This record gives sequence, C-alpha cells and structure tokens, in this order.
Amino acid sequence: MEPVNLREYETAARDKLDPGLYGYFAGGAQDEVTLGANEAAFRRLMLVPRVLTGAGEPALDLTLLGRQTSMPVLVAPSAFHRLAHPEGELATGRAAAQAGVIMINAMLSTVAMEDVAATGATLWFQLYLQPDLGYTEQLVRRAEAAGCRALVITVDSPALRTGERARSALLDLPPGLSCPNLGGAGDIRQVTLSPEISWRHIDWLRGVTSLPIVLKGILHQADAALAVAHGADAVIVSNHGGRQLDTAPATIDRLPLIAEAVDGRVPVLLDGGVRRGTDVVKALALGATAVAIGRPVVWGLTTAGADGVAHVLALLRAELANALTLCGLGSAGQVPRDLVVNDGPAAGR
Repeated sequence: MEPVNLREYETAARDKLDPGLYGYFAGGAQDEVTLGANEAAFRRLMLVPRVLTGAGEPALDLTLLGRQTSMPVLVAPSAFHRLAHPEGELATGRAAAQAGVIMINAMLSTVAMEDVAATGATLWFQLYLQPDLGYTEQLVRRAEAAGCRALVITVDSPALRTGERARSALLDLPPGLSCPNLGGAGDIRQVTLSPEISWRHIDWLRGVTSLPIVLKGILHQADAALAVAHGADAVIVSNHGGRQLDTAPATIDRLPLIAEAVDGRVPVLLDGGVRRGTDVVKALALGATAVAIGRPVVWGLTTAGADGVAHVLALLRAELANALTLCGLGSAGQVPRDLVVNDGPAAGR
C-alpha cells in the first residue's frame, strides 16, 4: 500500500534499507537531542485559524532568488543518494523537475552536477568552502557552467561531527560509487572541513562569482546580520538536521530571531524537522520564505525512486494547500505571525 504521509515513507524506507544505511541517513550527532528537538519543536506550536475569509484556493508559487518555484518547499542537500536507490540524484532531480521545485545538489552527490542539471530541475549547488581556494573556485566555475542558479555554502561544519549511530553505520562508499563533483575517476579529492574558514572566505567568494550566495547553517541572529553585511543573498536556518552540534536548538525556535535580524533584506529559509504541511505554514508564519526537506526525500527515493520523491513532494504540497485553506489564507506568501501560538503540550516545561 502506498504511503499516505511522510512518516509512512520513513517506515517503508527503513524496511527496505540495510540497517546500517538506515542508521546513516536517519542518525544524528551524539545523543541525538537536536535531532529529536527539530520535530518536537513543531509539535509545541499551534495554529489559530481565521474563518469566513473568502480567501479561495491558496496560491503556493513564489519567486526565490529570481527563479519561479511551485511551492515554498525545496529539496535540501543530502549526500550519497545512490546508497538509497541505484539512480540516486538523477531520480531526485527528475522528481524535483516534475514538481517544479528547486533542488539543492550536494557537493557529496553520487551523480555529477552536470547530469543532475540535465534532468531539468532548477539546481542550486551546495558547497563546503575548501582551504584550497583554487580548488574551490574550480567547483564554483563548474557549477556556473552546469547552470546552477545559486551557491549554498554550508557554514556549520568546521569539523566532522561525532555521531555514534551515523559514524558506525557508514565509513566508506561501496565499490562502484563515488562523488564525481570532487573529481574524475581515479582523481577524487577529499572534502576538507577546516575551522579556519571565516567571513573573509565569504568575502572572497562574493568577489569571484555573480551567482546568488546562500549561507546554510545559521542559528544565531548576529550571524544572520553578518551574513547580510557580507553580501549573502539568502540564509538557511539550519542545524544540519541534528547531525553536527548536538544540543543545538531546534531551527523553528531560532527562526523568529533570525527573521527579525534579517528584517526582510534577504529571504530566510529553514530546514530541520519539517514533516507536515502544517509545519510549513508554521515556518512561513514565523518568518521563513520557504523550507527545505532532506530525509523525507531520501525515504521517498529509497521506497520508489523518482516516483517516491515525487509523491513525497505531492503529499506535502496537498497538506500545505489544505492547511492554508483551513487557516483562512489565500497565499503561502502572506501568512501572518499571529497564526502561530506556543500552546502545545510541551509549552512551559
């Protein structure tokens, strides 16, 4: 029987995946406090609908960094899709193209960015800035040539996290799989995570490309303000899906402060814990322009390839439209702040 929501897709994927691979995709850092907090924080938030608004069918489409997208939901960057399905990021790209949403292609993709771009998906390219700036610029030029529409710089990873479940689940890619964004056959480079990466590297990047720059991994409002000051075109409120610093706060809890610091100067996106259309509405009400989903895409890919990813996106789209209608709203772009109250079962604890 076909899954009817994103959680059922995770159950279906868990049944298909080797336990170690499931642990890799599902796991978080250390005690996985942040991993659980991302979803729990959404459950604390309640929606207070308006009635008799006559809003009609809600409009979901928007323009994001100059590109039209069918709804305020993006495919977040995640590595190694061919571990979930033989077609890997090719299948994910086809589904994103079918849904008309932006796909953020990971640096650690198991399919080359050029081939993912050929699926017709609107691509942004996710990048870990490398201490070797010459190599970094090569990747930027390659992304530009492939037709990527923005660069998404992951800024929350000066070092590899310590995640017992994820670390023990996967140490090396199996034979036949590689990360072609990092080089050709026999010339694959390793990703270097460096604590020396700083704002000066963002300034350098701004000077070498005209592509929009999105900083992913912002949790502190001061960093959000600095991002704008250093020329970022958007920020993503993210804790790396709970995979980096454990006990970092849930992203939805940090969103209002970051939206306030940005003050409408650039779009604010959010990832982490989005599993329902109501979650999307809550994020929009608290200041997000759009959200991104990572693990649910992998679960759809594992379960049914491109069709599974497309169905995950279709389910979330239908839930989002329904939630907006039940809240008396006619547009995903006009969700008022007072729609959300913190009156959930965990409030006040």
